Amino acid sequence: MEFRRLGRSGLKVSEISYGNWLTHGSQVEADAAHACVKEALEVGITTFDTADVYAGTKAETVLGEALKGQKRESYELFTKVYWPTGAGVNERGLSRKHILESCNASLTRLQIDHIDLYQAHRFDYETPLEETLRAFEDLVRAGKVMYVGVSEWKASEIAQALEIADAMGFDRIVSNQPQYSALWRVIEAEVVPLCEKEGISQIVWSPIAQGVLTGKYLPGAALPAGTRATDQTGGANMIKHWLREEVLTKVQQLLPLAADAGLSMAQLAVGWVLANPNVASAIVGASRPEQVRDNAAATALPADLKQAVDDILAGTAELDAAQTASPAKRP
Repeated sequence: MEFRRLGRSGLKVSEISYGNWLTHGSQVEADAAHACVKEALEVGITTFDTADVYAGTKAETVLGEALKGQKRESYELFTKVYWPTGAGVNERGLSRKHILESCNASLTRLQIDHIDLYQAHRFDYETPLEETLRAFEDLVRAGKVMYVGVSEWKASEIAQALEIADAMGFDRIVSNQPQYSALWRVIEAEVVPLCEKEGISQIVWSPIAQGVLTGKYLPGAALPAGTRATDQTGGANMIKHWLREEVLTKVQQLLPLAADAGLSMAQLAVGWVLANPNVASAIVGASRPEQVRDNAAATALPADLKQAVDDILAGTAELDAAQTASPAKRP
């Protein structure tokens, strides 16, 4: 396993992270989840990503149990705050109240005394950014949070946060967590250039495009049973964007590239995102330990192989920076 610095901070993370967004507490049983975490540790993954909202807070609980007994200094644990975690009007967003209360709840579920990276899961248009950043700063000063990051923020929003942090003497954010894959490249035009300039890393999710880049979904064929595409609890809605004939046809053309390079299709996809030097880590999920091991073997693709992937997917990959998944302003 290779390790990369997170932004300009001193923190190093494994270039493959294990995430439990659509698995722990929802798609797989606790025993299988624990087996996947054990496998992640065995193959050298030290970075684990979750969020308070995943599986209605259950994902944090499962991950906390799976990591119980591990030396705390031996792994990096990331979680997030923003999305609703209850029915109350203040159980959402990035207000001081919700950030502090959600952090304490996450610490309890994860059975730890500090979070290595606490991330604003989306931008909050209803809360003054100064309030949000001060709440994060207070958590850092209290020792409950080591570093602060964001997820799916636009370049303009990241720039605004940096300006305020500098003016108020707060620690700067060190990372952004966007969706990024050979099919979804919307961060490349604006977010990545800004982050490279300001010393902020990307921790990317869905590098395999919800499984589409594994090649298991065939054009013109029925969706395989038991896959994310048939999971109506959340996976199917996310993946449907990529289940178009033209996309699936081009993905099949990647198979010879992977075979010639001695890579699985998943390794090809994860290696593609790791070829971007602004990416500190690629988050992979799994429902079986063998998937963890396969993904963890990925390394950054050489330039010629990455270009060959780009050439095949040309015209299919989403490049529009406006597609960054920040929520719309509420009326």
